Amino acid sequence: MENSATPVVHHESSLGEEYEQEPVPQTARKSLFSVSAVWVGFPMIMTSAVFSGIVVYNLGFVTGLLAIIVGDLVLMGYVGTLSYLAGKSGKNFALTAADTFGAKGFRVVSAFLSTLVIGWFAFQTGMVGSTLHVSMGWNAAWITLLAGVLFVALTFVGIRAISWIGVVASALFVPLGIVAVVMAAKDDSVGSAFSYGGGAGASAFGFGVAVTMVIACFADSGTMTADFTRWSRNGKEGALAAFAAFPIAYFIAQLVGAFVVALGASAEPSTTGGDFLHVLVGGGGILVPLAVVFVIVNLGSVCAHCLYNGAVGFGNITGKTMRQLTIVLGVVGIAAAVAGIWSYFATWLNILGVLVPPIGIILILDQLVFASKRAPAHQELYWKPFAAWAIGAGVALVTHFYAPQLGDAIVAMFTGAIAFTALSYLPTEAAVAQPSLSGEAA
Repeated sequence: MENSATPVVHHESSLGEEYEQEPVPQTARKSLFSVSAVWVGFPMIMTSAVFSGIVVYNLGFVTGLLAIIVGDLVLMGYVGTLSYLAGKSGKNFALTAADTFGAKGFRVVSAFLSTLVIGWFAFQTGMVGSTLHVSMGWNAAWITLLAGVLFVALTFVGIRAISWIGVVASALFVPLGIVAVVMAAKDDSVGSAFSYGGGAGASAFGFGVAVTMVIACFADSGTMTADFTRWSRNGKEGALAAFAAFPIAYFIAQLVGAFVVALGASAEPSTTGGDFLHVLVGGGGILVPLAVVFVIVNLGSVCAHCLYNGAVGFGNITGKTMRQLTIVLGVVGIAAAVAGIWSYFATWLNILGVLVPPIGIILILDQLVFASKRAPAHQELYWKPFAAWAIGAGVALVTHFYAPQLGDAIVAMFTGAIAFTALSYLPTEAAVAQPSLSGEAA
């Protein structure tokens, strides 16, 4: 009797298989150090220092750090649980989403998140050219183009290269961050930062906005953590790999940015926050070339992670390989970055980012809490997760525009969780689109 399931045939080069269409087999799983290295180099970046500096500028050092810690702990639980699921199953985000949203429904969720991370790839690639233009006077367009090509080539190699650049990025960040904080302190002690009360005055945003900012910075790729942590040997190591990033690596980067602002060394704390590149360049000597390498490696780590997320996501949707999509999506992202339209992305990406947290909460509840109440497997579309996502995202958008002090990321998670919990107790219905008994197997 002929097997109705179509076997997965791998056509990969010596670069290795990326398992876009199936779970990573146990024989291909990687060590805890290797998977942790992939995640550690992602949040330990200049962008994290920038946003934490803005938080401290608005709330003061002590209150700002409290908001940062709250946001980090939320991410720890959120990303850690999703990573546990990934390490346990070996499935990437798209495959995980298919179990909850349906064999066709997952495409909506995966395409949405994959598009967001490609937008961030373009944004961060454009920042490389812009940053080096301001600091070094170099041509922004050419630097952006060259950096983009480098980042695409890095991503093309696959998960091994992303692990490598993660280690290098974090190894550069820690000592240079310490140097920047010491230089920022000048004649004062670092401890004087604790007395910083903020500089935004009456225009300062609230605690809830700060927490949302901390969460939103990694809501997209944090939700897609399975693309990285599926390589873990089990669920426990998947969660531990995520823990290395949230809160450890993320908080290290945030702490540097917080000190830079609180010690008065930020060039423009209201907009560039804890960006400390100018502090390093101002030191002269060997710090100048180190600062240039730091920017390229640091932002390169972010770009490679985002492009990998997008390529794996669209690869699963289209049936193409991660490497094919890396080239296509990389070209699109580089074109947007060189053209300068990347600078218009930030506001929209942040607004769309409030729609993301309910997705991860729904995945967690569906696959961990309400596994016994799940609808029959292999349906094309499950309406309950989409309804809960719409409710959570809708309330989050209203909160974002009319009550941001409540923290729209937290509101999104809470309302999405309540909605899905309520819907899970409704009777399970028949599939929206049942496959024909006489047709081919899906």
